[in-house]
This record gives sequence, C-alpha cells and structure tokens, in this order.
Amino acid sequence: MRPFNVCSSRLMSALRACALILLAALPVAAAGAASGRWSTPVGLWSPLDHSGKPRGLIAIYENDGLYYGRIEPLSPTDDRSARCTHCTGSRKDQPLDGLLLMRHLRYRHGEYIGGDILDPRTGRIYGCELHLIDGGRKLVMRGYLGIPLLGRSEVWQRMQGQPGVRVWPVPGA
Repeated sequence: MRPFNVCSSRLMSALRACALILLAALPVAAAGAASGRWSTPVGLWSPLDHSGKPRGLIAIYENDGLYYGRIEPLSPTDDRSARCTHCTGSRKDQPLDGLLLMRHLRYRHGEYIGGDILDPRTGRIYGCELHLIDGGRKLVMRGYLGIPLLGRSEVWQRMQGQPGVRVWPVPGA
C-alpha cells in the first residue's frame, strides 16, 4: 500500500486554481456590497401606498440585538400636534412624531421576527415580521393577528440616497 502523497502535482494545481478563483471573486463581491446591497433593516424607510407612492417615514434601529421602528417627521414643517389618541399604555396621547411603532424584532434565519407593530390610527397592536428584498432596497413588513397567516403585508422602500430626503439621526445606527 502506497502512502497518500499530499504534495501531488494534481492537488497543488487544484489548490492554485481555487485560490485564483477566490482572488478574482473578491473585487466582484466588494463591488456588489458598494452598489447598494444592505444586509439589515437599520435605516430610514417609507411605507408605500397601493399606487407605490411613499406615505411617511419610519426609522428602524437596532438596540441590544433587537430591532425597533419609530415614526419620523417628513419635513421640519410637519404638523407636530398629531397624537396617538387611540393608543393605550405608555403610548396613549403621545405625539406621532417619534412614536415607537415597532418593537422587539429579532433576527433569525434571514427574517426579523417576534416583534409587534402599532397601528396609530386604531391603537391596535399586531404581531410583526420583516424580510429584506431587492438587495435590501425594500422590505416586506407583515402585520398579523396571532399567526402570520392571518395578516397582510406592506412593501417599504429604503430612503437613504433618495433625492430630497433628509436622513434624521437614528439612535443605535
């Protein structure tokens, strides 16, 4: 029985080929990351209405491994008197600007799950999960009662880099 020769020319050729392929792929991977691929939902988002038009701003941030979302003003001239009159608990009668909309989402297997989202128009709280699409330029937010099957989804668009959108400071980002 012959001992296995680790330094065989075939093995060395295969290793060199793999190394060359990996080195060639690095610039391509770096270019993809620089061209707008985001891996987390942290940032400024706009829910889209049925016609695809933005209808507000939500800042999503991370704190101790959990993700939260708050309502942001569209512009410095927004009416700041609107309050969450239908909300309960600590959110009762709080201003809508800065109101914590989403809470306690955690990352698991490519999705952000286990949190809840507030509908400030009704004061109702729903289960919530998110997942990124389109290279992180959009996300799908699913709000539901009890189980995700009993809910509806909305598409949100990332607003960083959009003309005319001022990115307000986001804690933890």
